[in-house]
Amino acid sequence: MTLKPREMRAVQWLTFGLGVKRWAVLAVLGVILIVFGAALTFAYVSVGFSLWLIEAFNDVTGSLPDSVALGIMCLTLGAVGVALGVRGVYKAVENVYSNETRSDFLETALKRRRLDTGERIVAIGGGTGLSTMLRGLKHYSSNITAIVTMADDGGSSGMLREHGMLPPGDLRNCIAALAEAEPLMTQLFQHRFTGLGELKGHSLGNLIVAAMFEMTGDFDKAVRETSKVLAIRGRVLPS
Repeated sequence: MTLKPREMRAVQWLTFGLGVKRWAVLAVLGVILIVFGAALTFAYVSVGFSLWLIEAFNDVTGSLPDSVALGIMCLTLGAVGVALGVRGVYKAVENVYSNETRSDFLETALKRRRLDTGERIVAIGGGTGLSTMLRGLKHYSSNITAIVTMADDGGSSGMLREHGMLPPGDLRNCIAALAEAEPLMTQLFQHRFTGLGELKGHSLGNLIVAAMFEMTGDFDKAVRETSKVLAIRGRVLPS
């Protein structure tokens, strides 16, 4: 039997690793407990079923419960189960999509799951070649580590190097290449000033890294914090 597209999408929510199934099952069990609890409390079940449930309770606890008390207990546990289940499903979805703007959330979740389980890749180098390669690799895995050489001494990087920090130019390009941020944010990060006095020739991304370095006092930490701004896939390390 061939499933309709809508049915197929519903089944895809059960994909391993999305963190939805466990909470959905808990919510369903909670609903079942609520039904049983309401039935016991308001005597909407057969005498035979009530006796069976009470006997089962007696076998486990060694005491005979009152059917109303047992019903109220089931209602309470069921309500807690439903509340926790619904909250868990919401948090699982929110955790995946909190930074997403796409309308197709399910497709994005499955894509992220595939990337998170992708191959572990280490790329070493510098210049435009490394950033170009990373731009392609990020579509196959999020487990990428880029080790970037610190040999850049031209333009904005050269000017910042004179102020006692490592040249951020190649690092900036790699961060932008691995970014998941909106395209406009990436373009802004890569923007280079022209004709603005002392800012002329500087890239905004380089200045952000320099500001992070001044704030943290640690170049490695500055790179990590800048990477968070653009929500990169993987990590970028200065060599």
